[in-house]
Amino acid sequence: MKKLMTMTRQFRDDETGAAMVEYSILVGIIAAASLLAILAIGGWVGDQFTGLCANLNGKGVTAAGAAGGDCTP
Repeated sequence: MKKLMTMTRQFRDDETGAAMVEYSILVGIIAAASLLAILAIGGWVGDQFTGLCANLNGKGVTAAGAAGGDCTP
């Protein structure tokens, strides 16, 4: 009976599972923030290239046209 009580106390005082849950939540938050940052930066870069392409198309001969391509996606 004493051994069972000792094991019960050890199980109650063990906090390694709680630390693992906390780290898992932290990793999830970091992953979500990274994904949002990548999507935001990707959208900004896409807008910059679209604006550049529009500016180049209004100038007559374009670098993309000279290379045989165009700026349409």
